[in-house]
Amino acid sequence: MIEISFGKLVLLALVALIVLGPEKLPGAARTAGALLRRVRNGWDSVRSEVERELQVEEIKKQAREAAARAESAQADLDATLRKVREAGAQQVDAPAPPAASEPTPGPASPVDAPADSPTKDAPHGGA
Repeated sequence: MIEISFGKLVLLALVALIVLGPEKLPGAARTAGALLRRVRNGWDSVRSEVERELQVEEIKKQAREAAARAESAQADLDATLRKVREAGAQQVDAPAPPAASEPTPGPASPVDAPADSPTKDAPHGGA
């Protein structure tokens, strides 16, 4: 801002006293003070608005970065899921390996089963 030293301020006050006179000087000082307050308030308002805009831009930037990270994670997850599905499909399509041990001979059907052994249709307990 403009730098006004104490000497310059005293000189300005003397010139204002001579030009305006003692009757109008207090009113002029109040008017000048009010104008200076308005200018400062306006400047502060502009500065705070710019700061808010910068904060909004920073938040938007962070949101874009977070969205990019989320999309990347989603793409990685999709690729992993695709690999797992392909591996599962290959296992289903592959022929079943032959049985390592021979099945034990047993009753082929409930009709061939001995009479004293319970069948699947009989309730537990044997009756």
